Amino acid sequence: MPLSIEEAVAAVAAPGQPFEVIECESDGVSNRVFKNSPTNLRQFFDSSRGLEETFLVYEDEEWTFSEVMREVDALSYALVHHYDIKKGDRVGIAMRNLPEWIISFAAITSIGAVSVSLNAWWTEEELDYAVNDSGLSVLIADPERVARADEVCQRAGVRILGVRLDELLPLAPGVEYWHEVVVRGAAMPLVEVTPDMDATILYTSGTTGFPKGAVSTHGAICQTIMAFSSGAAIQAARRGEGEEGSGQAPCFILVVPLFHVTGCIPVMMSCFSWHFKLVMMYRWEPERALQLIERHQVTSFVGVPTQSWDMLENPNFSKYDTSSLTAVGGGGAPAPAKLVARVDSSFKQGRPTLGYGMTETNAYGPGNYGDDYITHPSSTGRTPTIVMDVEIRDENARAVPTCESGEIWMKSPTLIRGYWNKPEETASTMVKGWLRTGDLGYIDEEGFLYIEDRLKDMILRAGENVYSAEVESAIYEHPSVYEAAVFGLPHERLGEEVAVVVMLKPGTKLTEGELHAHLHSRLASFKIPTRMAFTDEPLPRNAAAKFLKREMPGRYFG
Repeated sequence: MPLSIEEAVAAVAAPGQPFEVIECESDGVSNRVFKNSPTNLRQFFDSSRGLEETFLVYEDEEWTFSEVMREVDALSYALVHHYDIKKGDRVGIAMRNLPEWIISFAAITSIGAVSVSLNAWWTEEELDYAVNDSGLSVLIADPERVARADEVCQRAGVRILGVRLDELLPLAPGVEYWHEVVVRGAAMPLVEVTPDMDATILYTSGTTGFPKGAVSTHGAICQTIMAFSSGAAIQAARRGEGEEGSGQAPCFILVVPLFHVTGCIPVMMSCFSWHFKLVMMYRWEPERALQLIERHQVTSFVGVPTQSWDMLENPNFSKYDTSSLTAVGGGGAPAPAKLVARVDSSFKQGRPTLGYGMTETNAYGPGNYGDDYITHPSSTGRTPTIVMDVEIRDENARAVPTCESGEIWMKSPTLIRGYWNKPEETASTMVKGWLRTGDLGYIDEEGFLYIEDRLKDMILRAGENVYSAEVESAIYEHPSVYEAAVFGLPHERLGEEVAVVVMLKPGTKLTEGELHAHLHSRLASFKIPTRMAFTDEPLPRNAAAKFLKREMPGRYFG
């Protein structure tokens, strides 16, 4: 018999169950935690030893779990004995989505070093900042990043291990070939790794200035992996026993960068931990994704809403068999209600999903799935979760009543421990075990969380708060709109006026008057953009696929 969400959570978290939850206090902060969670990432990786099933598919390459672990062992040995890496040392990874990215992450964290994820899109200046900010000892990089970081690393005294380098080209000083340093057959060094040790530094994708290095411990990431997995168990309990999925073995497709928290933790680490096949995409190409979904019978698609939209808009979408998909969605930004309904109706078994997380939560947070998502398409899911509490607070950090807007605060064992070498930023964001998200939202009577906007992106027009997400959702309902970004422009009288940039679907046209008429019945007049720009080109985004709204005023209205 199907269960309510409360009954399902209670059943999954009950004593004796794999996802049993207990109360645990640390440094004066009490959290619900998974009793049976591994204590470090190495334990997750070690569980893959000896498995001959396919783990990674990259282009024409297929790697079994055993092959990956032999390479992990060899790299771990090289880091310790060739590069003299010790516990707590930082080792950077700068490359696009390649098998060596995953191997590097597993090797670095298995020996107690800290994996520093460097954005593959960064310029030399940005790389210079992160290399020095994190105090790297070694950088593992692909050819493009080797070339871009070479001078940076020489100045900083950082050695480079090059992945898939052209052997015909001379190497710069301090750069070595992967195949000459990483020799299979070497044993994994014996290193004690404890839950409180730092495991990762992921740089937050800021839209201005240099990013902050978000630091997570082994314990926090292990709890996160368990939390994501418990979500699937809870949904299965809610459906009731006997309900079947696609009939296919679990298989994920990697459509987001591994240097972003979504690609690294809920996608890659979930597959590594639970022995699922992972089909890797070097870069996002909608039709290529459809081909891979059909060929490998992919069951889970985790990306950003734009990527789901890209697949559905592909002219050849109906030609591909996507019936293996059971979950289509992801996070990074709220999805327009129109997209939620379209995903649900366009895939044979694929139900829409959405997760609300961020780098600071290791991507974990309230999630919306299936029927709940259809009935509450503008919500990011129910609160609290199995191990996360969520509160809405006012500017004085006091909890506000149900349905009242305020800043979203989160408390969970999945949170980062702070920002690397930035105690003031850490203290202002992490408050007595709670994370200030910087997002505005509210929780309704059923416990569903709604995100209205970023605090810093909210438009204040003549004393009225305008939430860009609400305006964008209304704009997306127009059939000619492919992408839309709403933001504020300075205005002498109003303080700010509402502006929008719209990317049109191919072959369509839209005028300001037509868009205004479309919005007139959907929004209060003060929310309707008074400045509009239309383009046929994709709107600028950062590596996390979020709109670079701070670039848009100058580009479209300068």
